[in-house]
Amino acid sequence: MKMKTTLSLVAAAAVALFTSGAFAQDKTRAEVKEEAKAAAKTGGTSGEAGAPAAKPKSTKARADVKGETKAANKAGETMEGEATKAAKPKSTAARSDVKADTKAAVKAGQTTEGEATPKK
Repeated sequence: MKMKTTLSLVAAAAVALFTSGAFAQDKTRAEVKEEAKAAAKTGGTSGEAGAPAAKPKSTKARADVKGETKAANKAGETMEGEATKAAKPKSTAARSDVKADTKAAVKAGQTTEGEATPKK
């Protein structure tokens, strides 16, 4: 039994020793660094593999862009998105009236459970 264990350990060590060479790289670290420097100089790199290329910078001043955006928003020419969604309409009821209505609804059990609803 000991012989089988010893033999299998020796075989596993030999396999590990001989297969480690199969994963060795063809280039040295210095060669890879030189290639990266050369590619960066010529513009041959785009960051990580699969990463999108950087967007080109705008030629307009920031103030000009902000002014155009503000004018477009005011004229309603922008697409609706997170930043351009219309604000909720303001309530015309007084705060005390809203609180009284809410208190009455909670007391009558007409509200659903949530963060603001007291637990029973």
